[in-house]
Amino acid sequence: MNPLLDRRRFLGQTLTGLGGIALTHLLAQDQASATPVRPLINPANPNAPRSPHHPARAKRVLMIFCSGAVSQIDTFDYKPALIQHHGKPMPGAEGLVTFQGEQGNLNRSPWEFRPYGQCGKMISDLVPHLGAHADEMCFIHSLTGKTNTHGPGENFMATGFTLDGFPSMGAWTNYALGSENDNLPAYVAIPDPRGAPQSAGNFWGSGFLPAAFQGTDFNANTPLRNLQRPPVFSQPTDHATRQFIATLNRHQMERLPGDNELAARLSSYELAARMQLSVPETADISSEPAHILKMYGADQGGNPVKDLKAAYARNCILARRLVEKGVRFVQLFNGAYQTGGEGVSNWDGHKTLQEQYVKHGEVMDQPTAALLADLKQRGLLEDTLVVWCTEFGRMPTFQKGASGRDHNPKGFTAWMAGAGVKRGSSYGATDEFGYQAAVDTATVYDFHATILHLLGLDHERLSFYHNGIERRLTDVHGHVIQGLLA
Repeated sequence: MNPLLDRRRFLGQTLTGLGGIALTHLLAQDQASATPVRPLINPANPNAPRSPHHPARAKRVLMIFCSGAVSQIDTFDYKPALIQHHGKPMPGAEGLVTFQGEQGNLNRSPWEFRPYGQCGKMISDLVPHLGAHADEMCFIHSLTGKTNTHGPGENFMATGFTLDGFPSMGAWTNYALGSENDNLPAYVAIPDPRGAPQSAGNFWGSGFLPAAFQGTDFNANTPLRNLQRPPVFSQPTDHATRQFIATLNRHQMERLPGDNELAARLSSYELAARMQLSVPETADISSEPAHILKMYGADQGGNPVKDLKAAYARNCILARRLVEKGVRFVQLFNGAYQTGGEGVSNWDGHKTLQEQYVKHGEVMDQPTAALLADLKQRGLLEDTLVVWCTEFGRMPTFQKGASGRDHNPKGFTAWMAGAGVKRGSSYGATDEFGYQAAVDTATVYDFHATILHLLGLDHERLSFYHNGIERRLTDVHGHVIQGLLA
């Protein structure tokens, strides 16, 4: 008898074959789930809305970035042991040298901490208005960075890399999801009234992603340039010219239907034309009622700090208006690159922290808290993820010979509020002095992965092929921080 026709052998080989088919199917599923995904983008409409990888808790992100490295010890990370050991050397850190040199003794915060909200979160008197919203916030106290230098630190928080040339988180989001608004940019960056952060355009740049996905930067005090029609052209002439150009463009596309670069360029020009009408209306906060201006502190003035606070408050109102209009990613900056001396224009408090932070807290606290309250009262927190962050933290010691804190990427704080996060909670912890992450250590990669997850995006599958490498926002790292999710 032919051995292939032997019943026992036939059944045995059949079972092996079925097992092989099942194994192949499982491996194919694993490979599919690990395969990077590049969204399908129509060059003629690159900002068209696109579907996420999984159901999203958040439709959009509002990121508030405080430039200069805010001290976690003086804002949100309460350390009773630091009070107890005030003025003593930090154990195990004798002779410690950090960014600017040798460290002195442990130094408690100049501000008292008190419990806020039903959650009882201990928050500093430096930011009492934000403290009032503790029940809306989810704090991450165990973030760690890769650098103790401002520029690379800002790059890392913005792009996932310390070097220049990589796409910002907002550009990745725009690339993945497109826009919910046809008349405004999908991604807007709002620089501080004092200027741009040290990393400037890296924060909202597209890196090696197509330029269509970069952020557009303007604020309430510095509107977008070149939007107004030149006075030598009347409105009818301007309209007729646009109609004629649209006809020429349509004929050119019909003649060259596969020219993606032309389609992308025309799409960019058409968006710019629509922005001429939509941006001035959105950026004009003069229509806001008096009680809203007062709530944000935009009606204040009379001295340099209150003038600056009012200008930042107007930026906060602009951020809310952009969120209201469906802009996918809004980046709001508090603090700018150093101008006028160290710690003057941002949170970089090396020498006289108390004197500097009193001013920075006054500028940032009320307007930012009002922004949260305003989003909530309008129902926008339901599908908007608010993220507050900085490039790294600061030391629990004062610098030797100074009354300020040096840079510290070993443990710092950020918080989230809104869509999909666990309200009134805290995740992770630094050690008893606030020096380094000690419980549930989280990286910036994890932070980014979690933000993308809440937007419905798998950080391991969102990619772009560049120079022979399948690039991701999170490089080859990162895990979603499940403890932050509601």
